[in-house]
Amino acid sequence: MKLIIQIPCYNEAETLAIALIALPRKVIGFDQVEWLIIDDGSNDDTIAVARKNGVDHIVHHTRNQGLARAFMTGIEACLHLNADVIVNTDADNQYNADDIPALTAPILYKQADIVVGARPIATIEHFSPWKKILQKLGSWVVRIASKTDIPDAASGFRAFSRTAAQSLTVFSSYTYTLETIIQAGQKNMSITSVPIRVNEDLRPSRLVKSISSYVSRSMVTIVRIFVIYRPFRFFGSIGAVLFGAGTLIGLRFLWKYLGGDGNGHIQSLILAAVLLVMGFQTFLVAFLADLLAANRKLIEDVRFRLRDDQGINPILDRSIDHDREATPLFDDIVN
Repeated sequence: MKLIIQIPCYNEAETLAIALIALPRKVIGFDQVEWLIIDDGSNDDTIAVARKNGVDHIVHHTRNQGLARAFMTGIEACLHLNADVIVNTDADNQYNADDIPALTAPILYKQADIVVGARPIATIEHFSPWKKILQKLGSWVVRIASKTDIPDAASGFRAFSRTAAQSLTVFSSYTYTLETIIQAGQKNMSITSVPIRVNEDLRPSRLVKSISSYVSRSMVTIVRIFVIYRPFRFFGSIGAVLFGAGTLIGLRFLWKYLGGDGNGHIQSLILAAVLLVMGFQTFLVAFLADLLAANRKLIEDVRFRLRDDQGINPILDRSIDHDREATPLFDDIVN
């Protein structure tokens, strides 16, 4: 059994060494434990620090692609390297690496495909009261959207079985945390959570630049996932509201007309007609979106089989800049 611990990095030279020193080289249940760094276009000494501290593999982006794409690039590389289990953690040493055995145990015992580390949000001193409230609110929304029971949806400390990793496709360029949980719920993957510990804060969060930005972008991600994975329900609900409103207003006009008072309510008739047409068109969009979703599922199944049967390229074209000659894309470092 091989475990690969991946760390997405963007200009993490100051904190990466601290995070790497804490990582284990032996974990119960695994014959091999390797480390992989995703260099997301860093322009500091991140790569040099990684090499100095014994990282086994380095994946390069020639320019910054964002956390979500760096995460998926790491997943692709780990699958290419025949990882049986993949653990994702942060370069700022936020998560306690001693909890990796607890994180991987449910996968080893076939109890889950994905395991998310749940931080003790209420007791984290460097989290502001507003951030704690938003973390809980966001996790609640994700639980509703995904039909899962994950208390800390924003946690980046998580483990994936090989099967789960092969099934993941992240569309967002902002963050993978919310999308992967919702996707797992929609695909009926087995996902669970285990309590973990956190370390002291070494730097401010780069993902949460402002509360309003984080909330708005997270909500856009959630809505986008609904559109992708439940298109008929999404557009059908909108169509039902529009068609229902048009029907009610139309019946009201008909009642007035039959009562001899229809001349003064012609605006209601026009509004009813507009709403009925919009509702009907939205229903058509729902059917078309559902057909596209069916095709997407077929493509995902084909992609999964190709990954499983033939292996994959460690770096996909969509995950990197096309200027490949400037920097080697995939390094195996032997110490």
